[in-house]
Amino acid sequence: MPDQIIFSEPYGSVLVDISVPCVITQWHAFANATAFIALQQFALEYFEAHSSPARPWGWVGDVRQMGAIPAKAQAWLLADFNPRATAAGLREVSVVLAETVFGQIATQTYAQNTAQARPSYELNTQFYNSLEAAKAGARLALSH
Repeated sequence: MPDQIIFSEPYGSVLVDISVPCVITQWHAFANATAFIALQQFALEYFEAHSSPARPWGWVGDVRQMGAIPAKAQAWLLADFNPRATAAGLREVSVVLAETVFGQIATQTYAQNTAQARPSYELNTQFYNSLEAAKAGARLALSH
C-alpha cells in the first residue's frame, strides 16, 4: 500500500505508512520556524492519536531536501515535540540523511540535543540512506 499523504505544503508533507506503522515528515525545502512547527505539530497530533506505549508507531523524518531548522523550531522540538512523542510511545526517530549541508547540520544538532536531554526522556535518532531503509529501521525499532 502506498504512503498516504495527510498534509501537504510546498515546503513539506506528512505521510502515513500503516504497514510499518509510522508517520513520515517529508521536507521539500526550507521552512521558517512557524511553518516547520506547524507541519511537525500536525504530524505529532496524528501520531498522538494513533500511537501509544502499548501499540507504538514509528517516526521517519525524510530530510533529504530540508534546509536549516531555525533555532526557535529546534527549541520547540526539545521542549514540546520530544516529550509528547515519547509519551505516545516513540523511542526512535529514523532519519533519511539530508543532501544539503544545512540539513545535515540541522539534523545532527537535533540528534545531539536530543541525546543530551536524557534522562528527561529516552529518544534515539538513527540515520539511513533511503526512505525504504528508514522505514525498515522504524519497523525494527518497533519490534524491540
